[in-house]
Amino acid sequence: MKIDIILAGVGGQGILSIAATIGYAAIEMGLFLKQSEVHGMSQRGGDVQSHLRLSDKEIASDLIPFGKADLIISVEPMESLRYLPMLSKDGWLITNTTPFININNYPDVDILMSKISSLKQFVALDADSMAKDLGAARSANMVILGAATPHIKIGYEKFENAIRNIFKNKGEEVIAVNLAALKAGKDYTEQNS
Repeated sequence: MKIDIILAGVGGQGILSIAATIGYAAIEMGLFLKQSEVHGMSQRGGDVQSHLRLSDKEIASDLIPFGKADLIISVEPMESLRYLPMLSKDGWLITNTTPFININNYPDVDILMSKISSLKQFVALDADSMAKDLGAARSANMVILGAATPHIKIGYEKFENAIRNIFKNKGEEVIAVNLAALKAGKDYTEQNS
């Protein structure tokens, strides 16, 4: 078993929480894990990306080769397109449709979505609205992660356990909303893919 994942978004969107959740679930499954992070000007809304490599065998490099990512998980649609050259021909793009418009020349959203919908395998969902509907506006990242879980070869319960562990110091309410967000994303993918 091997899976290479690119995580993408903008500073403050919870990319590192997604990475920590996947990493915890992978370790609980006994998998090897390598991660590399690149932080832009996250305090100013800069791009943030992470390479996450999981395998049942030792992993030599923490960087994913060009065109070899099995998944791109993105919390921002323009950022998902930035990393498309990294995606394998059989890879999946999981992305939020809600833009984080923080630059004057942000591309037209309809053009972005047209490019995304032209892909062979993708899941595009409005994670921000789904999180708000759950009363957890800050959990859009967990909605996106949930949408990716059917495409990650790790049992869903491992992701739930990871959330319980990672957020245990924030209280039961935070755990509950993140679990609900995770499930909402998973359900979306299962019903729309």
